[in-house]
Amino acid sequence: MDITMGYCVGTRPPSCLILLLLKLLATLSQGLPGTGPLGFHFTHSVYNATVYENSAARTYVNSQSRMGITLIDLSWDIKYRIVSGDEEGFFKAEEVIIADFCFLRIRTKGGNSAILNREIQDNYLLIVKGSVRGEDLEAWTKVSIQVLDMNDLRPLFSPTTYSVTIAENTPLRTSVAQVTATDADIGSNGEFYYYFKNKVELFSVHPTSGVISLSGRLNYDEKSRYDLEILAVDRGMKLYGNNGVSSTAKLYVHVERVNEHAPALHVVAHVPFSLDTEPVYAVVMADDLDEGANGEIESVSIVAGDPLDQFFLAKEGKWVNEYRIKEKKPVDWESFPYGYNLTLQAKDKGSPQKFSAVKIVHIANPKRDTVPIRFEKDAYEVSISEFSPPGVVVAIVKLSPEPLDVEYRLSPGEDAQYFKINPQSGLIVTAQPLNTIKKEVYRLEVTNKEGDLKTQVTISIEDANDHTPEFQQPLFEAFVNESVPVGTSVLTVSASDKDKGENGYITYSIASLNVLPFAINQFTGVISTTEALDFESSPETYRFIVRASDWGSPYRHESEVNVTIRVGNVNDNSPLFEKVACQGVISYDFPVGGHITAVSAIDIDELELVKYKIISGNELGFFYLNPDSGVLQLKKSLMNSGIKNGNFALRITATDGENLADPMSVNISVLHGKVSSKSFSCRETRVAQKLAEKLLIKAKANGKLNLEDGFLDFYSVNRQGPHFDKAFPSDVAVKENLPVGANILKIKAYDADSGFNGKVLFTISDGNMDSCFNIDMETGQLQVLMPMDREHRDLYLLNITIYDLGNPQKSSWRLLTINVEDANDNSPIFLQDSYSVNILESSSIGTEIIQVEARDKDLGSNGEVTYSVLTDTQQFAINSSTGIVYIADQLDRESKANYSLKIEARDKAESGQQLFSVVTLKVFLDDVNDCSPAFIPSSYSVKVLEDLPVGTVIAWLETHDPDLGLGGQVRYSLVNDYNGRFEIDKASGTIRLSRELDYEKQQFYNLTVRAKDKGRPVSLSSVSFVEVEVVDVNENLHTPYFLDFAVVGSVKENSRIGTSVLQVTAHDEDSGRDGEIQYSIRDGSGLGRFNIDDESGVISTADILDRETTGSYWLTVYATDRGVVPLYSTIEVYIEIEDVNDNAPLTSEPIYYPVVMENSPKDVSVIQIQAEDPDSSSNEKLTYRITSGNPQNFFTINIKTEDRVVISHQFLIQASLNVREGPESWSHAHPFSIPLDPCM
Repeated sequence: MDITMGYCVGTRPPSCLILLLLKLLATLSQGLPGTGPLGFHFTHSVYNATVYENSAARTYVNSQSRMGITLIDLSWDIKYRIVSGDEEGFFKAEEVIIADFCFLRIRTKGGNSAILNREIQDNYLLIVKGSVRGEDLEAWTKVSIQVLDMNDLRPLFSPTTYSVTIAENTPLRTSVAQVTATDADIGSNGEFYYYFKNKVELFSVHPTSGVISLSGRLNYDEKSRYDLEILAVDRGMKLYGNNGVSSTAKLYVHVERVNEHAPALHVVAHVPFSLDTEPVYAVVMADDLDEGANGEIESVSIVAGDPLDQFFLAKEGKWVNEYRIKEKKPVDWESFPYGYNLTLQAKDKGSPQKFSAVKIVHIANPKRDTVPIRFEKDAYEVSISEFSPPGVVVAIVKLSPEPLDVEYRLSPGEDAQYFKINPQSGLIVTAQPLNTIKKEVYRLEVTNKEGDLKTQVTISIEDANDHTPEFQQPLFEAFVNESVPVGTSVLTVSASDKDKGENGYITYSIASLNVLPFAINQFTGVISTTEALDFESSPETYRFIVRASDWGSPYRHESEVNVTIRVGNVNDNSPLFEKVACQGVISYDFPVGGHITAVSAIDIDELELVKYKIISGNELGFFYLNPDSGVLQLKKSLMNSGIKNGNFALRITATDGENLADPMSVNISVLHGKVSSKSFSCRETRVAQKLAEKLLIKAKANGKLNLEDGFLDFYSVNRQGPHFDKAFPSDVAVKENLPVGANILKIKAYDADSGFNGKVLFTISDGNMDSCFNIDMETGQLQVLMPMDREHRDLYLLNITIYDLGNPQKSSWRLLTINVEDANDNSPIFLQDSYSVNILESSSIGTEIIQVEARDKDLGSNGEVTYSVLTDTQQFAINSSTGIVYIADQLDRESKANYSLKIEARDKAESGQQLFSVVTLKVFLDDVNDCSPAFIPSSYSVKVLEDLPVGTVIAWLETHDPDLGLGGQVRYSLVNDYNGRFEIDKASGTIRLSRELDYEKQQFYNLTVRAKDKGRPVSLSSVSFVEVEVVDVNENLHTPYFLDFAVVGSVKENSRIGTSVLQVTAHDEDSGRDGEIQYSIRDGSGLGRFNIDDESGVISTADILDRETTGSYWLTVYATDRGVVPLYSTIEVYIEIEDVNDNAPLTSEPIYYPVVMENSPKDVSVIQIQAEDPDSSSNEKLTYRITSGNPQNFFTINIKTEDRVVISHQFLIQASLNVREGPESWSHAHPFSIPLDPCM
């Protein structure tokens, strides 16, 4: 570190120390850019400056800031040097000192130095060093120099050749191509315009984007190629007066015939003959309205619907584009019984190719009808009761869909004879009683008239209780001994029933009016005894009826059989003595063999003879009892027995061979003497009487049984036939809209018989032609079986037949007339599926345009039709009675070209819901040329740059004419073209410049444009206005410039406001507004202190100036032109304030207080007074004098040397000091006080 101490020579030590410190700080800060020793530095660390490329030698750069160093010491000799950033040596640094500022000025070098080129380098960052010659003071700063663009390059196309292909129907304003050029210049210098080299009507080029748009209608037949040359002109060149073109691009526009229409397919389906070797399923015609290749059909293909790839299209036939659908291989019809839906599509040879809308063709299965018809069911299964009499509904078979000429038939067969079918309705009913045939299932085959459609009807016969139990034998006989115990099974009867289920389940019962000693098991038929049998008192033979009953419903079937049970007599009774306890007397001499008495026993069984014997009391053998007759005889004489008087007690019994009678006693007394013959007496047992009574009972029982044998079963005989109730109506009226299943009438009938004989069945045996009715076989409820249609048949004469279930079966019938009343079941039907009509849009109100008609098959109010328009419209109305549609309001095709009206025809049904139908009426309005072309928008306003090239499109006019045909074709024209400055395309409405514009000559043009259609017989037109505003283009080519970069001026302080200081003058080589200059002060220390006249450049004071406050000012003055893009330059103005003696001298202190000893000698120095004058030149002219307070002249003062006050007398004084600048200048008095110090 080099520190120069020379600054301290001759100075006081404190000042030397301060300078040393300042030097040290300055040395430490020298390494930083823009900094230097304290007080020595650039005004900014970085400056921004500009210079144009290609600038001539010795061209100075321009900066908006003052570049340089403020001179703290006016003796500094400052030098500037570029130390880095200028490797090519383009720049040189110079220094210029004005007043207290050393300007840094950088210029381009002269000589053989290279020229600045912005396109190579557009910015330089220079490091500039400032130093003081002879002193060690340095400072650095940066200068960023921006190289400004000059219009030294021209636009270039890339590529230079373009080619596009467009369709001849390309809409107007469509962008068809874009050319591209580039200019390496920037800003306005890089701007250029595109335009056509020659006049082109059908195309326009955007001047700045290069987009080429279609501005006219193309016609391939007129011209198929356009060769366009596009130029790019640099806007800067035009401004400088050079119209040279930088480059040219060529655009080749090829017009191709438009592939406007897509192919259309027309298909005619064909059902091939079964013997065709190459069956054709459809003929396809392809048509394309275009011409040439666009109208040629490339192919027609199957795009969907043929998953098995079985079909192909063969191009054949007498027409060019005729194709036939054939089979590629045998078609699998079984997998696709309903046929195939092939999707066809055609494409043409146009570019781009167009495809037709897909067309679906149905390839019908040739093995089926065109409309597949089949029975609703492949098989019908029904069941009916076997009681069913003829006429009972069995089933309804239907074809779906049912042909109008349908005819159902029953195939001949064994079972078909028992049924019949209504050929129109498919109703199958019974034709014969079914209970006479022992079949459980009937199978019928129903076919159509042709016999190719069939269905099976399986009829299961529901078991009814139509069979009577049948016994296995015509009668049953059994023999039973009377001795069997109670509960003994005597006989088993058995019956069988051919019915099923409960109808065939049998129970048994004994049908007898008498009480029998038998019972029968109701389930097994086993007959057993319920009480002990007695042959002797009961009938020997029992004949009774056993009844077998099934469990059928609603009544049981019963059958009876005769059962005979013979009771066998069994020796089950002991003989009974008629008399018992006999006693008598015989004489002693009773003769041997004599008849003593006789015993008699009766055996009820009467099976064997009764034998008698003595069981006791005849041990001596005196008595003999005849075993057969019961006569008791004396066997041996009593006389020789030695018995004189004795008693014999005999016990006698009787036997029938098996059973012994209870013993009876015969007591015989032997007496001497004569004994009476009636000497024996017995007790009567009344056995004979009892036997007689039993025999009588037996005889009566046999009589009762004989009565039952002659009993007739009146309940099993079908004596009476069924008959209708007296209230049976002769006719009944029904509404035709009664739903299926609705009840019509319940027919009542009776049969006085009981059981099945009295069970009544109902049926319709005839008259049900359309199968509309059915009667419940059991209840007689007449119901709707199929929908009725009064319009088809309004009267039915039904034969209602009733049957009983007796045997033989009896029946009866009555005729019932069914009158079908009209119901509102038919909607009005329009005579056409749709209506359409074309009318002129100018047709007047009330004009009748069409009549629609609907008819209703119903009767009365149900068939009366009223018309109305459902569509919400005010333009049309309809006569509600006649159906005539007429115009009700003004029509305008341009507002709405067609109407789709919904017309309703409704009946006038008074009850229930009214029915209606709706038809579409399409009204097409034919155009009338009634609309003038309307501009969109109604007027135009455009802004146009004045330098746009000739041929540029400045506006696209658009009109809307909703008329059709010639009435909608519009042509444009200009009413005024301002001497050919503008032109308009008659077809497209494109407005172009035909001559150059000049803003300085005319800024606005008001064009009147007329649009006129080609309507006949009268064409219509309208007018619009196009306001063209010419926009000024920046032609400000030159920047204002000052001859000097800085000027110096001065003005006295205290000058009046508005005092002129100096005038600056700038020059501008442009003409007109671009050359008019305005001045302004925008920077500097004097900003706000000075004004400048914006036109003359005269700088004047704007405030009172005070040199003692500020001795000088710097101003930055701008000179700006009035161009569209203003350009400016600056000049630095230094103004020095000249001094005026406008300030009084001032002492250093306002009051002094010196002290002096009393009795001090004369010429003692008391105080030194110091004074200064702010005015720059007044300090050397100061004089001092005492003006007051020194009447005794004790003190004196040196007039000019600011010497001390000297004491002349010794006392306290108060004096006033007057300091004067001169005889006519400012003075100032300062009081001071000098007290006497007695201590000194």
